[in-house]
Amino acid sequence: MSTPEGAAAHPQPDAAPAPGVAPAPGATPAPGAAPVRESEPFEPAGVDWTPVSPRLASARLVVALAWLGVPLVVLVVVAALTGSVWVWASAALVAALVVWVLWLVPRQVRAMGYAERADDLLLRRGILFRSMVVVPYGRMQYVDVTAGPLARKLGIASVQLHTASPGTDASIDGLPTAEAARLRDQLASRGEARLAGL
Repeated sequence: MSTPEGAAAHPQPDAAPAPGVAPAPGATPAPGAAPVRESEPFEPAGVDWTPVSPRLASARLVVALAWLGVPLVVLVVVAALTGSVWVWASAALVAALVVWVLWLVPRQVRAMGYAERADDLLLRRGILFRSMVVVPYGRMQYVDVTAGPLARKLGIASVQLHTASPGTDASIDGLPTAEAARLRDQLASRGEARLAGL
């Protein structure tokens, strides 16, 4: 078929994909088109995460330093009395571990959060090894709130979710006590509503 006179014999650009349809692998996006963003498994769209209390970091640091501080003091005293290079090396190793814990724990706590959706509860945690747990309300059997002496002193508590399968139990640590009580009642009522609807 002949080309009309004056028409350019250049290939036509690819048509833009229909809205909501991802381009084929390797295809060049149309000029001006928004880049297609792959779904992020740890950041579902439209989810507003609620962080846990920063006081959880204080509680965890107190416990960690109680376990590491005593050996460190003992090693430093023994090293000062004996002058042994190996004891000093052991003390330096424990001191490095203390510094690492002081750096890591606050970042771990900042990475923790939860989100209430219409049908389930999302829990996330982890920095290097991240995890997200989805707990459907209909699977919840009962909800516990626990707090040890240190947690009570800091005004925080943990909410433990018990589901139909023990392997899917989950907990949210470091909640302010008022929020823990609210979340306990909210999750219990939602779980009962879903079970009643089955």
